[in-house]
Amino acid sequence: MQEVSNKPFSYESFPTCGTVAYFSMEIAINPGMPTYSGGLGVLAGDTLRSAADLGVPLVAFTLVHRKGYFQQHLNAVGEQSEDTQPWNPSDFCTEEAARVTVGIEDRVVTVRAWRYDLEGRCGHIVPIYLLDTDLDENSGWDRGLTDHLYGGDTNYRLQQEIVLGMGGARMASALGLHVNVYHMNEGHAALLTQALLESELGGGPLEGFTEVDVEQVRRKCVFTTHTPVPAGHDRFSTEQTIRILGSARTARLEKLGCFQDGLLNMTLLALRFSRYANGVAMQHGKVSREMFPQYQVDSITNGVHAPTWIAEPVRQMLDDHIPAWRRDNLYLRNAIELPEKDVLYAHARAKEALLTEVASRTGLVLNPRVLTLGFARRAATYKRANLLFLDPDRLLKIAEQAGGLQIIYAGKAHPQDVPGKALIRSVIETASKLSSDMLRVVYLENYAWDLGAQLTAGVDVWINTPRRPYEASGTSGMKAALNGIPSLSILDGWWIEGCIEGVTGWAIEDGESDAEEAGSLYHKLESAVVPLYLEAPEKWARLMRTTLAFNGSYFNTNRMVKQYTRNAYYPVKLVERTPVEEAAFAGDPFEA
Repeated sequence: MQEVSNKPFSYESFPTCGTVAYFSMEIAINPGMPTYSGGLGVLAGDTLRSAADLGVPLVAFTLVHRKGYFQQHLNAVGEQSEDTQPWNPSDFCTEEAARVTVGIEDRVVTVRAWRYDLEGRCGHIVPIYLLDTDLDENSGWDRGLTDHLYGGDTNYRLQQEIVLGMGGARMASALGLHVNVYHMNEGHAALLTQALLESELGGGPLEGFTEVDVEQVRRKCVFTTHTPVPAGHDRFSTEQTIRILGSARTARLEKLGCFQDGLLNMTLLALRFSRYANGVAMQHGKVSREMFPQYQVDSITNGVHAPTWIAEPVRQMLDDHIPAWRRDNLYLRNAIELPEKDVLYAHARAKEALLTEVASRTGLVLNPRVLTLGFARRAATYKRANLLFLDPDRLLKIAEQAGGLQIIYAGKAHPQDVPGKALIRSVIETASKLSSDMLRVVYLENYAWDLGAQLTAGVDVWINTPRRPYEASGTSGMKAALNGIPSLSILDGWWIEGCIEGVTGWAIEDGESDAEEAGSLYHKLESAVVPLYLEAPEKWARLMRTTLAFNGSYFNTNRMVKQYTRNAYYPVKLVERTPVEEAAFAGDPFEA
């Protein structure tokens, strides 16, 4: 195994302008295109929307996912079933003429691309290329490789990652794109580094690389890791890797130190070939450095795309009082002076829209005057959707204290996640037992883009209860904050940075057990949330203002993309720029 190089790059050798190619297994592009499953894909889509708004020279690559993720159905007792989500890329995209091939299990698989043009607020286009293997020249199996997002087994996953990484890098070349920076959004795309390395070798023997060749690839690549959970990092057995990727490539990856415990680790591969790597929150950066101590891992805290997730009533209020927010989200800081009556009116309209949607979906009529809590997350066990129900009697007393309490749940479990499905059943079963005139609980099926936007704008408080330190960042609470909705959450992920007690929401204190943390959750409801909600609408409006001003102005992808551009893509040079470079970067660097 070659020794890992952790030597910092000389900034004087970096390209200072050119195209960034962003690779992500999932991207939430358009509500009508089921090309995402949840947080990772929504973050990717928001990143690209802000890149388009800011004029960043960027293109993106993903898979077409012709049959989507899945349509969730829940029966009366909370059992989840799934349907496919077939869609036609020609309804949204333009097919490119270029074709490339990748090798999978000694087969040659042809890949094409569909282009979707994502337009920013001033007309700048970020092209998104959706890779597709559904072509006549491919076998029936290979035609389905780009059908299902996170479908199948690990064999299917590795084959998809070959299409995304190696196929995407080759497609960028075939399309004539002049890419200077390759951004791997999670380890799914890490095999693009091998396509780049083989390009450096110019068709020579796969094992004939040198450290100079590796460094040539490394200077082009940056990597973002999104999970602090060891099991969340894609790993493949040596047998799988040899069979699917080939013995020569497998031997090379072993020599490069990309195997751990006998498994090809895609995060290690991405780190080995990246000049810059980051986690997605301050805390996640620390956890990632502990997981991979031989590498430098920075942190850039996630954000969300403000114009996408701010509800229409709130957008209208902001346009009236702070019109510059659309150009620069930092102006949302001025929300601190919004008229209280306008804040309450905008939220009342957003809450009315949410409760109308709830009634339409379930027939349940909720009261707009009653304190309403929201919990909508992927149904993974570490997110502890049932923590609110740990002491049912105490929760009922809180509901009585508040003059009524409403809780709206939503979230999908992966089709193969048996514990996640059991968690949904548990929540729905408990909800049916607890529901009364004082406490109403509803679980909405098929959590997706549109419902997520309504929930994060329409509830009164956003709840998040992950088990530390398993929340890398989380972005649903950021969406809520952009609508002035405070969070009541565990101090993990982004909330460590965003929580100002009583100003942007409240912290659930760390405990030694679920019971202790549930106790803190109940205490904050009893002592802080309910009294403030009942005291006076004006005080609640002030809380909403500070939430929007302090958290909305920072936890957005406008700020985040600027950080990526300055720190990852084109870091500030330590030497003088040439006159040409100075001209290119005159004024706002995002105009370059």
